[in-house]
Amino acid sequence: MRIPVLLWLSLTLGLLSCGNSQSSMGEPSVEVTADAEVAGDAVMMAPPPPPMAPSAADAKAYESAEQPAAGQAASAAPAANRKLVYHATVRMKVADLARTNQRMDSLTRAVGAFVEGSSEEREDGEWRHEMKIRVAPARFQTLLGGLGRLGTVEFKRLSTDDVTSQHADISARLASKRALEQRYLELLNKANKVPDMLEIEEKVGEIREEIEATQSRLRTLNDEVTYSTITLTYYQELSQRQPDAPVLSFGSRLLASFYSGWQLLTELMLGLVATWPLWLLAAVLLVGWRAWRRRRVPKPR
Repeated sequence: MRIPVLLWLSLTLGLLSCGNSQSSMGEPSVEVTADAEVAGDAVMMAPPPPPMAPSAADAKAYESAEQPAAGQAASAAPAANRKLVYHATVRMKVADLARTNQRMDSLTRAVGAFVEGSSEEREDGEWRHEMKIRVAPARFQTLLGGLGRLGTVEFKRLSTDDVTSQHADISARLASKRALEQRYLELLNKANKVPDMLEIEEKVGEIREEIEATQSRLRTLNDEVTYSTITLTYYQELSQRQPDAPVLSFGSRLLASFYSGWQLLTELMLGLVATWPLWLLAAVLLVGWRAWRRRRVPKPR
């Protein structure tokens, strides 16, 4: 009795798969038959199903499916494309603040930096100038070195923030929102009922607001990456001049002495009046003591 070729082939593949499963330390085996291969080829050769018209439910599912893609894109950034934000806070003492202002103008022009904001005030014996400088990251250290030559640095703090993941996440979300907006616009073009059109237009408005907010966040982040920030404060101590003591004449001194004596006499009288309870208590004790003495002394016969 002849065994059909197809059955013999399936048995041979089954025995081989069993042998491989025994030699693979417990790994699960997969039995492949000729029928399965033929079925797989049939599936691969089958024509794709015709495209279906999108619906509002499909757009909502698309919106929820795009959210994890942002986190996956954030972790795929290579090390060469890291986006870093540099911050520095510097406080220093200078000998001449007006001259330092001129040197700061020359220094910022030399490194291609610009001053985003500045203020100047005099208080607490200091003439103080505060400014916020924006500079390209490549000139960040150069500008810091130039600041150290303007005066005595009393405080300096540097920080670096890696915003690569945040930037990738925002970019991915922006692309997702834009794709979702296009999907809703396609639904709007295919909608025939007024309630559906109104609902889709409302969703399009919400998506556009989210797109504008995401674009604003991305622009702010790009600005922080493109230009590093240095918050600089330098001050000059102000000499506080003591007023000269006035020169008094003899008449002025005599009048001041008379006034001081009168003030002393007034304060003494006021002090005596203020202690009237003590005087009253002393008078009562004195009267009582005298009465007691009279009782103790015998009367003459």
